[in-house]
Amino acid sequence: MPATVIDHPLIQHKLTLMRRKETSTGEFRTLLGEISMLMAYEVTRDLPLTLQRIETPLQAMDAPIIDGKKIVVVSILRAGNGIMDGILKIIPSARVGHVGLYRDPETLVAVEYYFKLPEDVSDRTLLVVDPMLATGHSAVAAVDRIKKTKPQAIKFLCLLAAPEGVAYFAEHHPDVPIYTAAIDERLNEKGYILPGLGDAGDRMFGTK
Repeated sequence: MPATVIDHPLIQHKLTLMRRKETSTGEFRTLLGEISMLMAYEVTRDLPLTLQRIETPLQAMDAPIIDGKKIVVVSILRAGNGIMDGILKIIPSARVGHVGLYRDPETLVAVEYYFKLPEDVSDRTLLVVDPMLATGHSAVAAVDRIKKTKPQAIKFLCLLAAPEGVAYFAEHHPDVPIYTAAIDERLNEKGYILPGLGDAGDRMFGTK
């Protein structure tokens, strides 16, 4: 399943501001939250609706509301929290899960150190979020683990992707759609996306 690039002008403009190396930590966090809200509109476009009888100040009507159980936003720690926070601003009733992974600097393989989801996700859609889909190892490892909980559906949302990461993810999870704001040129020898925007976690939290 190919990645869907969400190319709305507002998203692309804000992404350019995030890429600039002089963008401050505070500005970076704000922009990531704003882009996440905008991307959430596209990712949730196919949520099913049902009609509910309500009373407006003037008369009764059958009005559309989202059908079924609420979404679960699953953040791949730590940088996924920036996207999660943005989505929760427009879907405040969503439940939240966390997957803690770190990338071994030598092998680039993802190692799990934390996992917590709501108890029953069998009838929920899970939005798995991480700003960068670089090698794809962390995303694949996270979805491998999440699939063991047997959710109704999974979608993966990232800010930037590398062609190598998209291919690796699609090879392992062809049933999980990828949504991203841009697919960049390639990975460098350290597994970073080029031209990219640097390490999203470090830029979010000012740790480097």
